Amino acid sequence: MLSVALRTLRTRWVTFVGSFVALSLGVALLAVMGLALASSLDAPERQPERFAAAPVVVRGQDTLSVPTPIGDRTQKLVHPRAVPEATVGRLRELGTVVADRSFAVRAAKGPGDLVGHPWSTAAFAPYAIDAGRAPRAAEEVVVTGDWARPGQRVETDRGTVTVVGTLASRGFENALFYTDARAAELSPKSTQLVVTAGAAAVRAAIGGQDLQVLTGTDRRLADADPDRDSEALTAMNALFGTAGGVTAFVSVFVVASTFAFAVAQRRREFGLLRTAGATPGQVRRMVFAEALMVGVTASAAGCALGAYGAPKLAAWMVDGGLAPAWFTIGDFTWPYHVAFWTGLLVALLGVIAASWRAGRTGPTQALREASVDTEAMTWGRSLFAAGLLLTATVTLGLALFSDPGELLHRKTYVSRPMLLITAIALLAPVLVGPLTRLIAWLPAQLPGAGGMLVRENAAAGIRRTAAVAAPVLVTVALAGSLLGATATMNEAKATETREQTVASFVVTPAGDAGFDAATVKRFEAVEGAEVSATSASAVYVLEDGVALIRSEARAADAAPLARTVRLPLAAGKVSDLDDDSIIVNEEWEKHTVGQRVDVWLGDGTKKSLRIAAVMTTGTGNNGVYVTPANASGATVDRVDVALAEGADPAAVAVALTRAGGHVLTKDQWVQASYPETNRTTRYGFILVLGIALLYTGISLANTMVMATSDRVRELAVLRLAGATRWQVLAMVAGEALMVVAAGGVLGLLVAGLNLAGLWGALGLLSVRSPVRLPWAELGATVGSCAVLAMVCSLAPAALAMRRRAGELAGMHE
Repeated sequence: MLSVALRTLRTRWVTFVGSFVALSLGVALLAVMGLALASSLDAPERQPERFAAAPVVVRGQDTLSVPTPIGDRTQKLVHPRAVPEATVGRLRELGTVVADRSFAVRAAKGPGDLVGHPWSTAAFAPYAIDAGRAPRAAEEVVVTGDWARPGQRVETDRGTVTVVGTLASRGFENALFYTDARAAELSPKSTQLVVTAGAAAVRAAIGGQDLQVLTGTDRRLADADPDRDSEALTAMNALFGTAGGVTAFVSVFVVASTFAFAVAQRRREFGLLRTAGATPGQVRRMVFAEALMVGVTASAAGCALGAYGAPKLAAWMVDGGLAPAWFTIGDFTWPYHVAFWTGLLVALLGVIAASWRAGRTGPTQALREASVDTEAMTWGRSLFAAGLLLTATVTLGLALFSDPGELLHRKTYVSRPMLLITAIALLAPVLVGPLTRLIAWLPAQLPGAGGMLVRENAAAGIRRTAAVAAPVLVTVALAGSLLGATATMNEAKATETREQTVASFVVTPAGDAGFDAATVKRFEAVEGAEVSATSASAVYVLEDGVALIRSEARAADAAPLARTVRLPLAAGKVSDLDDDSIIVNEEWEKHTVGQRVDVWLGDGTKKSLRIAAVMTTGTGNNGVYVTPANASGATVDRVDVALAEGADPAAVAVALTRAGGHVLTKDQWVQASYPETNRTTRYGFILVLGIALLYTGISLANTMVMATSDRVRELAVLRLAGATRWQVLAMVAGEALMVVAAGGVLGLLVAGLNLAGLWGALGLLSVRSPVRLPWAELGATVGSCAVLAMVCSLAPAALAMRRRAGELAGMHE
């Protein structure tokens, strides 16, 4: 049978082109993903930046560690503690102590990520003066880079300053250095300091205190965002993991559908082999041999393509900021082995059902002349489809009634649609018949036989119709489910923000440092304004005795909070919030009003607080509320302003602006707070949908070319019956459009069902928000599929009809 398989591949190469291309691309992407993963695991140890020349850096407590029966559980503190003054005094006896401070600065015509530091810390990077001199007065600064020159006056949110010197940029920050005294005024709190002494002496002076003594490469922990490289690599690997999963899913789908359609086309061929004495096992082995040869060659080509594309993709990700600047593809071999053998396994898995069906072909099939499909749904396919559909329904129901919040997580709404997509795709032969008749009903009523022929041809060739509709279904369902889920979640979060904001105005700081006490008092003094100043913090709670959970918190006084915010309360009252209590949400293990709960505050202080009120869970943004006394170190970063009775909104807005801050109306605040999909997620979805659309194109092209080449005699009979060449082409185009429309409707149905589950979960979490379908993206997807289907059906039909109708009608397979 191996020689027969080789001859089949040579004579029916068109049949296997689609599977070859799909597998090659899938293996290439798996190789790229593996190479990227291997390169990220072999990442170099990050070196210190701001403190590369510092002898020792001492940091205050910035980690909360809680012992549990299964080991200590740790979390980063949102408000790290300062080094105790007594300890600083002992360290000064050892050598020079330089307090470090970092604070955001906004400068006119300056970089958007400017950060201020005291001048004494510049030597530890080390920075060197390029031009000018060091700052000596409060209004003097030294800047990195070439965006300002010595002598230039610069307006900032910290006041107008004069640039007296410049430093060569070291690439990791855009800094602006003040005198040490001025930096201390602008940022009074310092959580880390540099000590010019030996590490052993510093540790001895600190004793057993919970402080960090950083030397060597550990000094990088004192840099801003020391985990940014690992976070970028994690996000990148998640992106490639999602893309790889979709690639494997769609690859198996395309290969399986291609081989299934090929086997259905070759019924007479297999019947002849059976008539000649071939056993069912031999026929199955021949089909497996074909898949094996396609799999080996496609996997090898995919590995070569992956080796070529991986470095280019790595460079693109670095340029786009999705990977660290040092990221390159290393020299690894195991990703190629994984990709090659996975591709081969996909090819063999995709042909299992087709080979079984081929082996069941009887000798009488050699006499078959009718083109009408019968028994398009085998019992095995029906059983598998029903099982998947039942699994998708049951798991959705269980999730809705046990943990609806789980359905809101990105990993859930990315993976869950696969079950339903596969189930509906398997049921396509049953669904496309009635659907195509419904879609073609109106065209069939028009004068002429064209509409009727389109309807009847689609109904007669159910396997062909289902094979073309299925990849369209996959692409439309993925686009609708992924993009629709993201848009629906964003709209739900915006709805929450809108419903919870009662204030007429929301004032935010110009920079990231927040408002000082004097500015808050100026806001409170504005006539006609009822002000509620809040700050961002966090609390930590140990749940089930083993899980240390961090919850975002807002610190506010109860009375002003009640006037400016409408919290989604399930129990209790906002007015009951005091320094001995907390407002939690229903996700907490303890969420009964009056209960006491042990928490750790943002600075690590442990405290027992009474639950004053309980909020609904919502989309997960309903954190907790505490009073400012329980948020030590938090800075006011938002001021909600309600209008007193009879107050003039315009006058209040002007007065708030003069007091210092960026004033937004309620609608502007909701718009500004409207959550956008982050760049990595957006790129991931684009990559996933691009892969799906590419595979759809491959599948459509392959299936349409196979189907049209198999209908040469049918088209010739139409020509002999009096149809013109253009009428035949119009019929072919109409069939293609109708089948794409059927696939689009099924895909839209799947997307709608997935989004209905998400909407139900939001409803159970007390969020009333509409479902958002990405109509523009869905239209573009269906339009692309329609163009591909028409081109891939019209081109072979037009080529076939270049021969005379009589010659075509006399052709045999």
